[in-house]
Amino acid sequence: MTDHPTHWTLDDIPWGSFDPSKVDPKMLSIVKGAAMVEHNGGVYADYLSSVFHDDPEFQKAAQRWGAEEVQHGKALARWAKLVDPNFDFETRFADFSSKITLPTTADRSVRGSRCGELVARCMVEVGTSSYYTALREATDEPVLRAICHNIARDEIRHYKLFYTHLARYHEIERLGIIRRIAVGISRMSESEDDELAYAYYAANNVGEPYDRKKCFRAYMSRAYGYYRPHHVERGLTLIFKAVGLKPHAKLTSWSAKLACHFLNFKSDQRTSTVHQVMRQRLARTPSPTR
Repeated sequence: MTDHPTHWTLDDIPWGSFDPSKVDPKMLSIVKGAAMVEHNGGVYADYLSSVFHDDPEFQKAAQRWGAEEVQHGKALARWAKLVDPNFDFETRFADFSSKITLPTTADRSVRGSRCGELVARCMVEVGTSSYYTALREATDEPVLRAICHNIARDEIRHYKLFYTHLARYHEIERLGIIRRIAVGISRMSESEDDELAYAYYAANNVGEPYDRKKCFRAYMSRAYGYYRPHHVERGLTLIFKAVGLKPHAKLTSWSAKLACHFLNFKSDQRTSTVHQVMRQRLARTPSPTR
């Protein structure tokens, strides 16, 4: 990152302002998981450099992007350690990175084309920018607010970076709108794959065996509830742009509200399940004698 002097550093975070009384324990668990995913950015950068092996301009940008992602992970992990001094990030990340791997020597994108790969990257950056914006607005803890503010700004800048290269490769490959939409839908569906679920597990488990569905439900019950329509609306505008659609104000607003209802439903679904189990257990438990 030495060639990008305007980028923030860990020293820019107001660590001395940390206020443990304003920490949300549920948010802590997903921040720990996010630290895993972000810190793995260097591996993604190697994968992108391999896919774009004959494009030194993009390779340089990808490596700088990867370094910034790793810094995001370091900042989130440092905050998590302030809250939980027993959080052994290094050991837990080693577990995560040993399970979640990428074909770093691939000479072809798993999306089928370089244009498709860049659409997918745009989707991810939009999602993470919205995510960290939502967390920043939901927390009162000043250090986490500062970290999320910086990360959200980085992620929107990363979107612009990948979108610029997407426009360049679209001129070369002419990937159609239908195919770009298909890539976008495919990438969104991958939000329920092992990466997020195992990141949550690796960051928070206390020795229990890994259960992908259980871990993903635990993650989404915490993360999805922080989204509000304005977070999703802005994200959809950028997603539409990445897949080649012209955003329409009313359509974007309607889609954002629908998406928020879906996210809140997914979040509440897990909570309702927990409450149902608790009620069932209580019903089976004999009343205590006086």
